[in-house]
Amino acid sequence: MSGPPGPDTGPGEHDGLIIARSLEQPELFALLYDRYAPDIHRYVTRRLGEQAADDITADTFLTAFRVRARYDTARTAARPWLYGIAAHLIGKQRRKEVRGLRALARTGRDPVAAGWVEDTADRVAAQAPLADALAALSAADRHVLLLVAWADLTYQDVAEALGIPVGTVRSRLNRARRKVRAALGADPAFVSDMAEVVRP
Repeated sequence: MSGPPGPDTGPGEHDGLIIARSLEQPELFALLYDRYAPDIHRYVTRRLGEQAADDITADTFLTAFRVRARYDTARTAARPWLYGIAAHLIGKQRRKEVRGLRALARTGRDPVAAGWVEDTADRVAAQAPLADALAALSAADRHVLLLVAWADLTYQDVAEALGIPVGTVRSRLNRARRKVRAALGADPAFVSDMAEVVRP
C-alpha cells in the first residue's frame, strides 16, 4: 500500500475542499450543484421568471465550473461566490428585469410570480408599487438589496459575491432601503410586502 487513503469527499465536506478536489476529479463539482442549485434557481426566478431561471442557473454553474481553479479554497462556503456569478448574469438581463418590474407596476399582474405566489387581489395590488420602487433603483443598489432580502446573504456574503467592500454594501443597502421606503410611503397596505425588502 502506497499510503493512507485521502478522506472521502461527501455531502459534509466544505465547499473549498470540494472545489479543490474537483480540479482532479471534475465530477465532484456536482456536489455543489446539488447543494446550491435550488436556492440559486429560486432567487433568479423571483427576479426574472422561470424560463430565465433555468438558463441562468445552468450558466451560473457552468461558469463556476470553468473558473473554479481561481476560487480561494480557504473560503469554506461557495454560496456567496455562486450568487455573485448569478447576479452578474442577471445584470446582463437588467433591461428584462426592469421591464418586468415596470409591467407589474403598471398592470398589477406579476408574470414572474404568477406560478409560485398565491394570487390574491390584495397581494397583487400591493406588489405594484413595490415593483415600481425596485425598478427605479440602480442595478447595483437592486443587486445588494435583493441579495440581502431574497437570498438571505449577510453583508459580508454580499461583499464577497459582488467583489465590493462591506462599507459599499452598507451604503448601497441603506440608499436602496431609503428610496424604497420613500417611494412606498407609510401606506399600511404595503407593510407586509415591503418588510422583507426593506427590513434593517
